[in-house]
Amino acid sequence: MAAMNLLVSAGVHYSCLKAGNGFSISKPKGYKLGPRAALVEAGPRADASPAALQVLRGDLAADLQAEARAMARAANASVYSPELLANKYGSRPVQAVKRTLEILVALGSFGTKLLLDQRNGTLDRNKRRRAIELRTIFTRLGPTFVKLGQGLSTRPDLCPPEYLEELAELQDALPTFPDADAFSCIETELGMSIESIFSSISASPIAAASLGQVYKARLKYSGQTVAVKVQRPGIEEAIGLDFYLIRGLGFLINKYVDIITSDVVALIDEFARRVYQELNYVQEGQNAKKFKTLYADKEDILVPDIYWNYTSGKVLTMEWVNGVKLNQQAAIERQGLKVIDLVTTGIQCSLRQLLEHGYFHADPHPGNLLATPEGKLAFLDFGMMSETPEDARSAIIGHVVHMVNRDYEAMARDYYALDFLAVDVDVSPIVPALRDFFDDALNYTVSELNFKTLVDGLGNVLYQYPFNVPAYYALILRSLTVLEGLALYADPNFKVLAASYPYFAKRLLTDPNPYLRDALVELLFKDGRFRWNRLEDLLIEGRKDRDFSAKDALQPVLKLILAPDGEELRTLTIKEAVRVTEAVILGSVADTYNSAPSFVRTLMITDNGNGALSMNNADLEAMMELRNQVFRIWGLLNSSEDFDPALLQPILQVLQQPEGRSLGGRVVSGITQRLAARLLQQLLRTPTVPASSL
Repeated sequence: MAAMNLLVSAGVHYSCLKAGNGFSISKPKGYKLGPRAALVEAGPRADASPAALQVLRGDLAADLQAEARAMARAANASVYSPELLANKYGSRPVQAVKRTLEILVALGSFGTKLLLDQRNGTLDRNKRRRAIELRTIFTRLGPTFVKLGQGLSTRPDLCPPEYLEELAELQDALPTFPDADAFSCIETELGMSIESIFSSISASPIAAASLGQVYKARLKYSGQTVAVKVQRPGIEEAIGLDFYLIRGLGFLINKYVDIITSDVVALIDEFARRVYQELNYVQEGQNAKKFKTLYADKEDILVPDIYWNYTSGKVLTMEWVNGVKLNQQAAIERQGLKVIDLVTTGIQCSLRQLLEHGYFHADPHPGNLLATPEGKLAFLDFGMMSETPEDARSAIIGHVVHMVNRDYEAMARDYYALDFLAVDVDVSPIVPALRDFFDDALNYTVSELNFKTLVDGLGNVLYQYPFNVPAYYALILRSLTVLEGLALYADPNFKVLAASYPYFAKRLLTDPNPYLRDALVELLFKDGRFRWNRLEDLLIEGRKDRDFSAKDALQPVLKLILAPDGEELRTLTIKEAVRVTEAVILGSVADTYNSAPSFVRTLMITDNGNGALSMNNADLEAMMELRNQVFRIWGLLNSSEDFDPALLQPILQVLQQPEGRSLGGRVVSGITQRLAARLLQQLLRTPTVPASSL
């Protein structure tokens, strides 16, 4: 885990040690400190010179140079290589056998209990109990298995829901290692003495986790308060041996366990690479830098800065963030903040991570999110990151559209694009399972649908069929589930899908991506008719997103209609334009009739109460509703903050193109024919003579 997460994983508030409270460097047993290291921390430096402040900020060139030096210090950082591990530990049979026995005794007793449950018919009834036991075993086996358990907690294709929930509870709180070892590591890695780097540093770690532990310190040159993470000694040796043994077990599972359809060895290799990347603290710093560049452009998002001059492969120095964990509602409210607002911010940022830039947090955990006193949401822990393939970003939005439309055949085909299934897998048996679950789930509105229920149900489907859930998809599902769980503490009625829908609506309405344009057409058109209620819903939801633009919502759709291959869509658009124009004109006629004095209305021939319109009440009501709906949609666009009548000028320019002029002519022709038919019908109908006049 990264530095900040280490602080909160032990239940410690970042705000618990505020500047000015005072802390000092004490003398750990077995470690010799220089005279300056025993100084007590002073308050914030008021005499910091402009030059020091300039150094603190740093220019781009200096920052890049410092980063390059940090990379040079981490040049010998270990990388995961199954071949190197096999060569190393294959020649150490005693060490390997000893650790194997330790693992087998722990996991063997667990496996025996599972077999007994299966034989006694209590497997399902004891799932929760066994999941808790597995979590305890992983904690006892050490860092590798803690990480492995956390990884499994994001894999619905491998574990039943009960195991997913329990393994997600795994914490990184492990015993600390000696402070003397930590301080020695800092000096060795950075090539400087402790007292030359820090004016003060906490005598003991603020928190410890599986891969390292964190100290709070103050930089000597600037007075800046920082968090310093130091890697646990011997961690590479421990996890290297474990992954060597676990990988061997993976080969046996692939060969003899039919119930698991995924390639277990490939999953182990992927996970091991991520853990080894987490051991390289320079890589973690670069991850944080990239994340900050992509997502901290929003004023309510905070990402800590990295101090490259004091960072290496095993030491990470980053900005100290004052705040409280997002699941500590009472502490947040004491700051005058609302958990719901912070969770909504987190959801929007998570969706941007997944569906815009594709670069996202791969270790979702409540402890990685802090509420700052200023009301910002601070993201922490950048050791494990992941990426969403570009094609998958659009496919996910299309998948949501297919779910809303209850198009389960298309949903099943989406799993090819999402890389859930090999192209040679027949999806037809999956369709009924999707229908059985989603038909029931979608009886709720989006605002009522619980995301965890949806994920659990989908997880059951994934677990029963030959799915291979990509890591990016499983992780983002867990991230949104965690956010919804945090919000439910503050508001039992909160639904993450309701908070996410404005983002999806905005992307569908404004993104020129061809895949999303097709998804929008699929959502709006059905059986040759335009679904105005869907467009109205999209606009209502899309306007809730702060980045929604009425300008962007107009032009892409029109260009799609006028595209060379858009003849089918143009035909549907013409029909709908004729319907709308007719509704506006005849609706105005009906309004005029209804607002006319009674003596004028008596002059109009009528046999159905609708004046001069030869329509029954049901048809007239439907037409009036269509007109009113179109007016409401125009009102939604017109009331957008960035709406300007000048926005219509580019549309008029597009309409002047050959395809546009042709479309306009066909619409006018259709309207003329429709109104002429209405008029002829009106003239030819037989008037009814009132009985009182006979």
